[in-house]
Amino acid sequence: MDERKKRKAQRKFEDQIKKVKSEDVEKVLKKREEIEEKLKGQLRKFIYEIKLLFELLSDFKGGKYREVPWHTIAATIAALLYVLNPLDVIPDFISVVGQIDDAFVLGLCLTLIEKDLNKYKVWREERKEEKTS
Repeated sequence: MDERKKRKAQRKFEDQIKKVKSEDVEKVLKKREEIEEKLKGQLRKFIYEIKLLFELLSDFKGGKYREVPWHTIAATIAALLYVLNPLDVIPDFISVVGQIDDAFVLGLCLTLIEKDLNKYKVWREERKEEKTS
């Protein structure tokens, strides 16, 4: 993806983050299967991260994990909705090329929330250890 399209995708993603509302958590969770199905193609390398993002959203919504800033939740929702949108910066119906911006936005999101996602992973592992003890 050229720099102009990267900047456009990044601006669109940042605008979407600002628009996310708390009810969007449920909206994204309901579209989990649809989003994961879309990722089976060219974006399958993100499957582990996407599953982790959905678990984070689910634990946040369920009140199990609240030690995460809203910006991280909003960035996660914005990225997942971006992937679902077939008419983003590069329309998805343009075969493989159409998913390049989706991969860019997912990568950008994962970079932005990396510290919070790592904290969540540690929290999950600690809970698993507590259950097996």
